[in-house]
Amino acid sequence: MTFIKEESEELDEVKEKHQNQEKPCSEAEKKTQRAEAKNSFTCPQCGKSFTRRDSLKEHLRIHTGEKPFSCHHCGKSFTRKESLKYHLRIHSGEKPYTCHQCGKSFTFKNNLKVHIRIHSREKLFICPQCGKGLTCKKGLKDHIRVHTGEKPFKCHHCGKTFKWAHSLNNHLHSHSGLKPFNCVHCGEAFTSSSILKNHLKVHTNERPYMCSLCGKSFIWPGNFKEHQKRHSGERDHVCFECGKTFTTAKRLKEHRRIHTGEKPYKCSHCDKSFTHEFIRERSRTTVLHVEGVSHS
Repeated sequence: MTFIKEESEELDEVKEKHQNQEKPCSEAEKKTQRAEAKNSFTCPQCGKSFTRRDSLKEHLRIHTGEKPFSCHHCGKSFTRKESLKYHLRIHSGEKPYTCHQCGKSFTFKNNLKVHIRIHSREKLFICPQCGKGLTCKKGLKDHIRVHTGEKPFKCHHCGKTFKWAHSLNNHLHSHSGLKPFNCVHCGEAFTSSSILKNHLKVHTNERPYMCSLCGKSFIWPGNFKEHQKRHSGERDHVCFECGKTFTTAKRLKEHRRIHTGEKPYKCSHCDKSFTHEFIRERSRTTVLHVEGVSHS
């Protein structure tokens, strides 16, 4: 779970809590508030005013960067005590918000609100490019990267960039070597629970993606989509240098090596390099065959 997402969800809960507390006031309360407003506390940096000194003190941490509330589990720090309280649920596993329709529980109230839209089929946020409906603003923001190609999440180890925060988190395991998710059937370890979930289909022989045109079924959605393009003839990946088109980004990437001269596959027997792995393996087989003949 990414810290960026956690912080956003925590702030949403804090904001909503304060909004709920702002109930209609009586005339006496309004007079009190007006009196307090006369003695309001103003931020010297941005000019924002507060009725309580403690509120101003808490607000100033935004400018100073002070985060006095630290998690004793992971060391992450927060400007508000309330934010730390919400964060601790991640470690404790507490999920106090439950969907009354399906029983699924959530750590944060905002997550439950977004989830409920799945049952009501409410999709308030529409992609202006393809018309796809999303249940939350963040979902739309993430989806738009499919069209723009934006990759805002960067690995500080190798500089590789990603469209999604969870993809970066999974990638970071490749540097640490950590593979915390193990298959109970074969013991193979994986960097994320989603990869393990897909791997388990190999053991169950589950093939949930079936082509309606030819009946062929697939374990992986990516393979299914690639297969469908063979029927439709869709070739939406275009080489900007020569105009040749391809059904997948992978095929285009391999083709681009013709123009760049990149040869990432090196022979383990000599210094020769190849543009494709299958060419290297074919060359290796030929070398081994010749060596076998020469020794016989």
